[in-house]
Amino acid sequence: MEHEVHVPVSVERVRAVLADPARVARAVPGLQQEAGADPVAGRLKLRIGGTTITYRGTASVSAREDGTYLFEGEATEARGSGSAKFALTLALRDSEDGTTLAFGGTGSADGRAADLTAEAVSAAVTRLLNRFAENLGAQGEVPEAEVPEVAEDAPASVFETEIPPPSLDPLADDLDAPSEPLAEAAHARRTMIGRSAEEVDHAPPRGRYAPVPPPQSVTAGTTLRWAAPAAALVVASVIVAGRVLRKRRF
Repeated sequence: MEHEVHVPVSVERVRAVLADPARVARAVPGLQQEAGADPVAGRLKLRIGGTTITYRGTASVSAREDGTYLFEGEATEARGSGSAKFALTLALRDSEDGTTLAFGGTGSADGRAADLTAEAVSAAVTRLLNRFAENLGAQGEVPEAEVPEVAEDAPASVFETEIPPPSLDPLADDLDAPSEPLAEAAHARRTMIGRSAEEVDHAPPRGRYAPVPPPQSVTAGTTLRWAAPAAALVVASVIVAGRVLRKRRF
């Protein structure tokens, strides 16, 4: 098969990406690399028509003397006994606003892929090459950059910064106020915990803002009300005592 893709980067940058196997692996769409394996190795899931096949294998890229690149790879089905092999050549052509990547080569597969139509397989391969070429161009647009060093005093300046109190705290509006009103307000907030909203809304104010109860005064009516029964009791006692004395004389 033959297929061409255009990318908006120079030929030199594309060659720089192809010279680094790790960057080539990052350009393979959907490749799940395995720890400890070669850079271009792992699992690759392909959508062919209405079927999804996951392959597990390795691939390699090498530069030729004529300036082209050779891609070779083989894989087996992760769930099944099928296998696939491919050999592709890649030629880079300089253009006015970028690079043209020309793919050509052959491939073979058995197992589940052999039961699919040639049109479906060709469409899946074309879609894979398009995304691979676009990722190569993206890798070339952003060269490998070094991680910037962090100044030693940067963490200290972050953690030593004074954090202002939250704006929702009612005690943070006036930090220069006397300590006594603050303590009373804190006590009032603690005593409100666990009470219903209706109780809180109708609770009387406390502390220095509590209302002063009116002084209790004793009126003359109250004194007479208690003095009249006492006087009646005294008079009744005198009458009873007088009758007892008269009976004893006779």
